[in-house]
Amino acid sequence: MEIDIMTLFPEAVDAMLGISILGRAQERGHIAIRTHQIRSYTTNKQMQVDDYPYGGGRGAVMQADPLYRCWAYILETHGPGRTIFMSPCGRTFDQEAAKELKARYDHLILVCGHYEGVDQRFLDECVDEELSLGDFVLTGGEIAAMAVTDAVCRMVPGVLPDPECFEEESHWNGLLEYPQYSRPAVWHDRVVPEVLLSGDHGKVADWRKKESYKRTMRRRPDLFAKFDESQLITKAEKKVLQQAKDELAAEDQA
Repeated sequence: MEIDIMTLFPEAVDAMLGISILGRAQERGHIAIRTHQIRSYTTNKQMQVDDYPYGGGRGAVMQADPLYRCWAYILETHGPGRTIFMSPCGRTFDQEAAKELKARYDHLILVCGHYEGVDQRFLDECVDEELSLGDFVLTGGEIAAMAVTDAVCRMVPGVLPDPECFEEESHWNGLLEYPQYSRPAVWHDRVVPEVLLSGDHGKVADWRKKESYKRTMRRRPDLFAKFDESQLITKAEKKVLQQAKDELAAEDQA
């Protein structure tokens, strides 16, 4: 997976994506993350990338030409890729979108906007889609681009030790992840659930699935409403789900 990020603040992006898991994955050649300073593609001495908006109004708009020159350089140097503009006007980015990007594309080009927006002509000519982190606005697209990069790259083979590292986490299968515990077994008079100390892997798996159901039903009923119960084939799977519902109902009545 190759990801090129067009930004006015490459140092900030590099500092975040060049360390820890993603940093090691780049060193080992599993992924390639490159940042590009948009100002380097201006044609004026001031390296100006913005100007006033036609029609009036406050603020400034990022000009189409520096963006285009940066984008064209990436295509010429690293080949074509899926170009995505990080924008509050785009579809909401979620785990399914991350899976889709990882499965369908080997090269992503992420465009980080600033100021009051980006000249629509660049978006119309060069951008394949727009993505948003949610119904809120950031001062720039860097945080969103880093989030997309992290979510996609962590699923690339070799980045994490094993697929289970992300396949059992929240949102992978439409559910929230079960609670996690570590040593010591007792902390501030709070004890680790006995089943996790039993050594019975089957019971542990059932408990984790049950707690995943309960947490999703409790915290994100909107997510659970989309959960397809028909995918539960065995009687054991259906029993675990029913136990979760029964325990949740009992807790509500207590």
